[in-house]
Amino acid sequence: MTTMRTKADAIIIGGGIIGVATAFYLARRKFGQIILLEKDVLLGAGATSKAAGGIRAQFSTRVNIEMSILSEKIMAGFEEETGHEALFDRVGYMFLLEDDDDVKRFRADYNLQKSVGLDVQLLNPEDINQYAPHVSLDGIQLASYCPGDGLGDPHEFLTGYEKGARKLGVEFEFGCEVTGIECKGGKVCGVETSRGGVSSPLVINCAGPQAGVIGKMIDAEVPVQPVRRQIVTTGELDFVKPFFPMVVDVKSGLYCHKESRGMLLGWADKSVEPSFDVSIDPDYTDAILEKALHRIPQLEQAEVANEWAGLYEVTPDHHAIIGWEPKVEGMFHVVGFSGHGFMHAPAAGLVTAQVLTGQEPSVNISKLCPTRFARGVVVEETNVI
Repeated sequence: MTTMRTKADAIIIGGGIIGVATAFYLARRKFGQIILLEKDVLLGAGATSKAAGGIRAQFSTRVNIEMSILSEKIMAGFEEETGHEALFDRVGYMFLLEDDDDVKRFRADYNLQKSVGLDVQLLNPEDINQYAPHVSLDGIQLASYCPGDGLGDPHEFLTGYEKGARKLGVEFEFGCEVTGIECKGGKVCGVETSRGGVSSPLVINCAGPQAGVIGKMIDAEVPVQPVRRQIVTTGELDFVKPFFPMVVDVKSGLYCHKESRGMLLGWADKSVEPSFDVSIDPDYTDAILEKALHRIPQLEQAEVANEWAGLYEVTPDHHAIIGWEPKVEGMFHVVGFSGHGFMHAPAAGLVTAQVLTGQEPSVNISKLCPTRFARGVVVEETNVI
C-alpha cells in the first residue's frame, strides 16, 4: 500500500458515483489537489454497485426534474464529456396508473414536467402494449411515459468518471475509512482516517448511506437514513424485447426492466426499518415475484438468476442534500439522493463543482440546502420508487 498524502485542497469522503463525479468536475475546474477516500477496496462497492440502473426525469418537483434533464444530457454525451464510453439506453420509462388519486397526481406532474420542457406523454391503455408488450393492463387507467428516459450500467459511468478524474490528477485512496473530522476555530481543517491524517480546508461528504455517520463527527445532524431495498433478476426470457422500457406499477410499487436477456425486478418495501443490514430476506424476494407475476403473467416461466440487497440513502422529503454544513465552515454535503443517486450523479457532481468554484450552478439547488429542515421549508418528492 502506497503512502497517503497528508495535505490536500479538497477531501472527498466516499467512492460511489456521487463522490467520483464530484471529484471529476472539481478537477476539471483545476480546483487544486483533490483526494478521494474510500473505506472499501473498490470504488462503488456500496449503493452504486446495487443500483437498478434507471435514469428518469419524471419527478414531481422542479428541482428533481431539472437535475434529471441535466444528468440525461451529460449521460447522452458521456464519451465527449469524459473521454470514456458508457451506454445510456434510451428505452423510456413508463408509470402504470390504476388508482384515481395516482392518475390525478401524475396529471399534475405531467403539467409541471411539460412546463420544464420534458418530452413526456400520457398514454391510454390501448397504447401501452406497443411500448411494453406482455404487461397486463388489468385495472390500468393511464400511463405516464417519457421516451427520453432509460437505463444505464452504473459501473460503466462510475469507471468513466474515475478514469477521467485520475487523468486530471485526482488521487484515490482505498481501504481508508474516515474516523474523525478535525476542526479548529469553527472551521474544518482535515480528517483522521484508518491510515492516518489528511489536512484540508474543505471536506465534501459524499458518503451515501453513511452520510449521517460522517455528520456526527462534527456533531451535525445530517438527516439521511440507510434503508434496505432488494432486487431480483431472472434468467433468459425470449419474450423480452430490446425496446422494453423501465416499467413502474405505481399501485403495487413494482418496477422492472430488461436485464441482459432477462428482467430485473424490484420493489420498495415501506415496512423495512432503517439500518445498515443488507442481508437478503426470502419473504421480500417472494413479495417482489408475486407483484411481478400479477403485472407480467409470462414471468411464470422465469427462473431467478440472482438477488441482492442494497441501501437507499433516504431523507425526510426524498430530496438530496447539496450545500454547506451550517455548523462548521468548510464542510459540504452531497448526499441523501433517496434512490436517485445514480441518475442524478452527473448533475450533482457538476453543480457541486460550480458552487465550490464560485460559479452559478446550472440548476437552482436552493431547495436542496441542508438548512431547509431546520427552517421547515420542505417540499416532498412524491414520485419515489
